[in-house]
Amino acid sequence: MSDYDTWFSLIAGSSERERATPHRWQQALAESAVPASRVIRIPTGMGKTLGVFGAWSWHRLGRADDAWPRRLVWCLPMRVLAEQTEAVVRDALDRLGRLWDPHSTAPRRPGQVGVHLLMGGADPGGEWALFPEESAVLIGTQDMLLSRALNRGYGAARARWPLEFGLLAHDALWVMDEVQLMDVGLATSAQLQAYHDDDASKGFRPRHTWWMSATLQPEWLKSVDTEQHHPRWCHDPVVVAAEAHGHGLGAVEKTLVTSAIAAKDEAGFARRILDEHEALSPGEYGRITLVVCNTVDRACRTFDALNRMGRVVGIELVHSRFRPAERAAWRDRFLSRAACGPDADRIIVATQVVEAGVDISAGVLISELSPWPSLVQRFGRCARYGGAGRVVVVDRGREERTAAPYDVAELEAAWDALARLGDRGTVGTSALEAFEDGLDDALRRRLYPYQAQHLLLRRELDELFDTTPDLTGADLDISRFIRSGEERDLQVFWVDVPPDEKGRPRSAPPRRRRPRREELCSVPYMLARDWLCGEETKNSRRTRLRSGVRAWVWDWLNGQWVIVERSQLVPGRIVCVASDSGGYRVERGFDRGHDGLVPPVALAPLPVTAAAQLEADESPDADALSAAVEWKTIACHGGEVGEAAGHIAVATNLPADLRRVLVLAGRWHDVGKAHPAFQGGIRRADRPLRQDIAKAPDDAWPRPPKTYRTADDLDLRPGLRHELASTLALFAVLQRNAPAHPALLGPWGDALGLLGHAVSVAEACPPTPCEQEVLACSADEFDLLAYLVAAHHGKVRAALHAEPRDQDYRDSDGRGLPIRGVREGDVLPTIVLDPMAPPLPSLRLSLEPANLGLSRITGRSWRERTLGLVNRYGPGALAWLEGLLIAADRRASQLETVDPILAGAEAP
Repeated sequence: MSDYDTWFSLIAGSSERERATPHRWQQALAESAVPASRVIRIPTGMGKTLGVFGAWSWHRLGRADDAWPRRLVWCLPMRVLAEQTEAVVRDALDRLGRLWDPHSTAPRRPGQVGVHLLMGGADPGGEWALFPEESAVLIGTQDMLLSRALNRGYGAARARWPLEFGLLAHDALWVMDEVQLMDVGLATSAQLQAYHDDDASKGFRPRHTWWMSATLQPEWLKSVDTEQHHPRWCHDPVVVAAEAHGHGLGAVEKTLVTSAIAAKDEAGFARRILDEHEALSPGEYGRITLVVCNTVDRACRTFDALNRMGRVVGIELVHSRFRPAERAAWRDRFLSRAACGPDADRIIVATQVVEAGVDISAGVLISELSPWPSLVQRFGRCARYGGAGRVVVVDRGREERTAAPYDVAELEAAWDALARLGDRGTVGTSALEAFEDGLDDALRRRLYPYQAQHLLLRRELDELFDTTPDLTGADLDISRFIRSGEERDLQVFWVDVPPDEKGRPRSAPPRRRRPRREELCSVPYMLARDWLCGEETKNSRRTRLRSGVRAWVWDWLNGQWVIVERSQLVPGRIVCVASDSGGYRVERGFDRGHDGLVPPVALAPLPVTAAAQLEADESPDADALSAAVEWKTIACHGGEVGEAAGHIAVATNLPADLRRVLVLAGRWHDVGKAHPAFQGGIRRADRPLRQDIAKAPDDAWPRPPKTYRTADDLDLRPGLRHELASTLALFAVLQRNAPAHPALLGPWGDALGLLGHAVSVAEACPPTPCEQEVLACSADEFDLLAYLVAAHHGKVRAALHAEPRDQDYRDSDGRGLPIRGVREGDVLPTIVLDPMAPPLPSLRLSLEPANLGLSRITGRSWRERTLGLVNRYGPGALAWLEGLLIAADRRASQLETVDPILAGAEAP
């Protein structure tokens, strides 16, 4: 037995006496020691989840091969599949003794692996991004993962977008599972991998994609942008050998029957279901009938019709518009192998969500006619554990009005294929493989059509790197790259928002009320518009909420919940709805016709650290991470961040020159907190009498918009971003000590002289050791240093723009309006940056880098510098470097250490 066989036996949970033997395809996948993008075409029921996890975990964890990516990113078309996959992976890691529990109070041990669902909303275990040097498994839907891969994470705070983008774009193995259901998302995944391959020489860590499905066609991955990479991706596909189909699960007989029942005949369809179920003989796994409908609406109507018939049998409903809180019980109750037994007697009415990734075996499968790839997946749910099964495919109508959400031509092709299969009388794996081997090219093209409506261009990906909103908070629409048609979803959660004391509707839920993953319900955005605002006609516009409906969306710019309008109901948005506005039933899921009270989900309190990170990311001026248990100086916190950054840099094998820049960025990142408006906002009786406080207890901070103000209360800077002040301080070091530095005017000195602009002379006083470290940077290193310092909160990045709060500032001294709360000529006082070195002298800040074109003071503009960084490293690698510093800062912010500087200071 090979080492991998032993490893596989461990993750499969087999005993020493009865070891699980991997399938040959699972062994072949694990034998490829060099990670690479590839296609995996494996029939259902052949252990795809364990096979993929086994290969990655064997190389990354078992062999400790650092050439393999740290993060396994499992992308699935639907939420139900994500939750099932999470359970399998979590169990496997637990058997290895490597599972990290983010809820545990014990510190994380090196080598422990976290399993995280990225599904939108606040998650108590959502600190996965704080450990970029550790291995992790990230599981989510294509909506949640692809939006993050495009730097516009659905359900995530804006300030968190770059962090998650960087960690998903670098050091990651993407598994696109069940691609036949992903529509345009499949094309987007191929485009993203191609662009990463183009940038591979610029980056630091690998990024690969495995595309996986029982019906995957390599041609689906081909486009003008992927053409040069496509042969390498597809040259060695992982498949099941033909001889393996004739035995085991491949030889299971599944009798095929076809029928036609009109879409309107709900009673007739329900009677056929009950008749098939009652004719089914109980077996080892009970008597289970699985019904798969093509739409949620038809599944709900079928569920209702079955219940009206009053037969004594368990009837379950499964579709994508349930909250996770309700779905949590499905696996234990009826949607897993453990829930099947001799006494099981149930009918499960479902939609496409059970086409893949759901471990259930039905004695009878009744499916509405669907495209061929979907039918093949559905056939895999029948007799999944062996024995024999019966498959009934029902044509509910092949006209345009009844075919939705599918195309008529797809249904016609599938019906023709079923007619040919009728001669064989079975749709078992062996029969299907033999049938497909004999397909002529014309029918194959009809059965497996794929044409993405939108292709992500390289220019569009690069434009998405900039996450700066315009003054309205608007963003580029990425939904067309994730799903097509009207099935693009937003997320809804219900909150009990009682009327005020006089019985009037309240204007908004509490400011700190944020959505949690377990309470979010997916709703197609067009359907949500009609539900909340009413249906529009040519003569009647419905731009606002219907009477009696209360709903809100989060306003990033103002940091509060605001009443939603129709135009704001877009894919990926999270909408808060008052419980008394209806729209959901626990037993039926989303129901726009239900006007009764929706019970909110009971939620456990968020851990303090998770709540602080959430609050810090939710608006431009929020800075909850500056609140801490202990008072800390800029020098102490900067030193701790630099140390954490160094640890992460070593663990990720960052090159030595970049390691030095990352550590330096950690030490300098909070210098801007010495700004008088930042220090003036820290108010408590026991405040240390210093002007270099970086961390203070929560009750020392006034709430926005009065957080940042000078000590005399004469100068309010509500939009102040200390990280911009920190960045401008780095420029000030060069301006004072080396105006001709290559990062400033060095390349332009002669040209500026010819134009009559003399380069200033450095001040006579020698630079301090802290300044010398900055002066020692090359021009490229300085640009990266300045960028990382600016970007460490995700709020100041590729552009230096004023915000609405800046526009409201009253300029009483002629210095002009601020940018992110910083004004031209602001001065940072002398502070200690390194306790072992002389103090850092006072620094005068200039907003010159924010101007376009060449500055006679600071040289190239900020925009030109950031574009240069994107071109040098590629957007994914640059964002990954951002993520390393952000993780170091957030981890250091959780330390409850005593500041040695303050420990020796006199009491105020």
